Amino acid sequence: MEHISITIIIVIITFLISYRAFNKTELIDQYRHYPYRELKGETYRLLTGGFLHGSWLHLLINLFVLWQFGEIVEAYYRHWFGDFLGGFLFILMYLSCIMVANFFTFTKHRNNPHFSSIGASGAVSGVVFIYILIGPWQMLYLYALIPIPGILAGLLFLWYSNWAGKKGGDLIDHDAHYYGALYGVLFTLLLKPSLLIDFFKMLADIPFF
Repeated sequence: MEHISITIIIVIITFLISYRAFNKTELIDQYRHYPYRELKGETYRLLTGGFLHGSWLHLLINLFVLWQFGEIVEAYYRHWFGDFLGGFLFILMYLSCIMVANFFTFTKHRNNPHFSSIGASGAVSGVVFIYILIGPWQMLYLYALIPIPGILAGLLFLWYSNWAGKKGGDLIDHDAHYYGALYGVLFTLLLKPSLLIDFFKMLADIPFF
């Protein structure tokens, strides 16, 4: 019997929760990632903020990228660890990625009552970087048009997220992107350490020469 796609289930659940919050904005106030309130005991926000989004564009971009890369990463997890365990570990990776990405912004902003964020971008970054770990020279398409090798896109993304997170001044949680990406890779390598050797072998085998 063919398994149910965990990725599609996450996409549907995230869509439904975000859509509901669009029409009932008090849900965003109650469940957004808000370090100042988390410090006072509302730690559930570390997870629930990852299922809320601020606009249709924010939501649809995250869900499209999650669907595009999540299906592939999930398939690898099931191949490596078996259908049931692989599916479970994929869920665990995704949910813990949300919380770990938000935890780092919690440590940075826990005394700031003016900072909060929403969105699945930290976890989605983790999924994309696992894809890069599996195939570093696979092409990604910047703005859906410009082809760029995954490893180069990943390095640029990490550099920019780290720089923008330190700079601040906008409404994007760059720190969550940065730490979500790193955590996704670390989680996967802890489960399957041999991937690191495979990664460097593929990295050395530059396909353009």
